[in-house]
Amino acid sequence: DNHSWNCGVEGPTNDPQIKALRKRQIKNFLAILMISQGTPMLLMGDEVRRSQNGNNNAYCQDNGLSWFDWSALEREKEMLEYTKRLIHFNLSTHFFQEEKYWSLPGGIVLGWHGTRHHQPDWSDQSHCLAFELYDPEEDAYLHVMLNAFWEDKTFDLPGLPDGKCWRKVVDTAAAPPFDCIRPEDAPKVSGRSYKLKQRSVVVMMNC
Repeated sequence: DNHSWNCGVEGPTNDPQIKALRKRQIKNFLAILMISQGTPMLLMGDEVRRSQNGNNNAYCQDNGLSWFDWSALEREKEMLEYTKRLIHFNLSTHFFQEEKYWSLPGGIVLGWHGTRHHQPDWSDQSHCLAFELYDPEEDAYLHVMLNAFWEDKTFDLPGLPDGKCWRKVVDTAAAPPFDCIRPEDAPKVSGRSYKLKQRSVVVMMNC
């Protein structure tokens, strides 16, 4: 019982818009995995766009359907490099190494938002969500915005204490290598709001 959507066409396509959207969706899912709390688990080959051609039960297929395609290392080098940068970001960011659940007393503070600050939309029809992490011990902030809508959406940006600003570390709508940048090299973001491209994820950290 599959409820899936393949960006408008099932199977391979030469449509450049569909191919670009599929690539962005893959980047979105990888980003969400790497900014979630806990140990990320990535299926071998997903870092190079591995496909089972629609088969969701290929464990007994000892053939090309389930084998690793080594030629994809070069063909999908852009996705591989993006995944490497995401993994580095996860491993080098203390928020994701925290062993206690976020929001437990005395630990990292978790706040939920929508396109408006402190107004998350938990309805079935919601396409946007944001959350903010604050570590009192490190005086560090991280803000994540997710836009699953088919149009651009403007999100409120939380204010920061004087002397601090946001840096955009991940933007799945940006061209590589700007889709994932080391925090110290990431561009500064000013203003009280940010427009996310349709179907994209943006992660910011304070500087």
